[in-house]
Amino acid sequence: MLAASAGADVADTVLQVRDRTEAATLIGTGKVGELAGRVNAEHIDAVIFDRSLTPTQQRNLERALGSKVLDRTQLILDIFAGRARTREGQLQVELAQLNYLLPRLTGRGAEMSRLGGGIGTRGPGETQLETDRRRIAGRIKAIARALEAVRAGRAVQRRQRQAVPLPAAALVGYTNAGKSTLFNRITGAGVLADARMFATLDPTVRAITLPSRRPILLGDTVGFIRDLPVDLVKAFRATLEEVTEAALILHVVDVSSPHAGHQIAQVMRVLAEIGAGSTPQLLVLNKCDLLPEGAADAEAMGRRLLAESHGKPETRAVSVSARTGQGTGALLAAVDEEVRHDPVLRAVLRIPVGDGAAIHMVHELGRVHSTRYEGEECVLEADVPQSLRNRLSAYVE
Repeated sequence: MLAASAGADVADTVLQVRDRTEAATLIGTGKVGELAGRVNAEHIDAVIFDRSLTPTQQRNLERALGSKVLDRTQLILDIFAGRARTREGQLQVELAQLNYLLPRLTGRGAEMSRLGGGIGTRGPGETQLETDRRRIAGRIKAIARALEAVRAGRAVQRRQRQAVPLPAAALVGYTNAGKSTLFNRITGAGVLADARMFATLDPTVRAITLPSRRPILLGDTVGFIRDLPVDLVKAFRATLEEVTEAALILHVVDVSSPHAGHQIAQVMRVLAEIGAGSTPQLLVLNKCDLLPEGAADAEAMGRRLLAESHGKPETRAVSVSARTGQGTGALLAAVDEEVRHDPVLRAVLRIPVGDGAAIHMVHELGRVHSTRYEGEECVLEADVPQSLRNRLSAYVE
């Protein structure tokens, strides 16, 4: 599936079972010979390994096979490079690619050296390999500084949002679970929703209104995958901050997949790696319209999948279909119940009629039950989030 997402035409698949890997070629001399025969006979352009290769293994395999050799990390990086649209996404992909490339540089030794000029500088000088390494290391530092600026910008945006505190929820899940389709269904954002893996790289945040009239922020994030390379997790730290800052994680699962339990476990592993393992979760069982008639209800399916993935048994599950809209109302109601750190309270507010911004804020962010005017004051009885009540405390009776 990864190879197809990268645009490759898969000619053949070969499996190798060994008690332990071989340090030089991973798969052993005999299997390398068999593979070389297939490559030559079928004129294969590239051989892709579904695991990470060391630089030495990759070089040895390319020499022996006479074709380009890619490992899992390089394939994912190639897909990411084709999906990145924003400047931030492109920087993150480039950083991961350079970190991957640096230990894999090979040079031609002294014959590629550059001699220095002047007395005392004669000798082998600096090899082309050393020059390349220095330039790549310099570029890595420059990208890291640029991404720190991105993080600083996100922090400023987050502080601005917190001026009127809104809880945030983040959609996460295995790639191709339907996160972006669900995000579009709920928010009408028009984010790219594609069956290809990693169609969404750049985070998108939109405000939505819950049934209680509370607004929250909902973020769509990059899809996870099994054995997600560590370098990618590090490079996408700025993007994944939207997950670590969330009050609630909406863990979207393709419930029609036979590997749903395994995919849940993989996502939970990545969440733990980025420091979001203890964040409250809501299990969103997407694509329920693809299940056969009479399938188990959401609660039963959720318990089974959580047991398979060793997840928290108390995690609540909701069935939805992002494609048809089925269950989205129940999902928003569940989010409303789960996001508790900004509870809705009944309040009576006496606001000067000249403070139109405060009056508008109560109507926009709360549920107004009655309005009356007493002299120069507008008296509102409304259900409002505690954060808004605190902000307008000077007007609360």
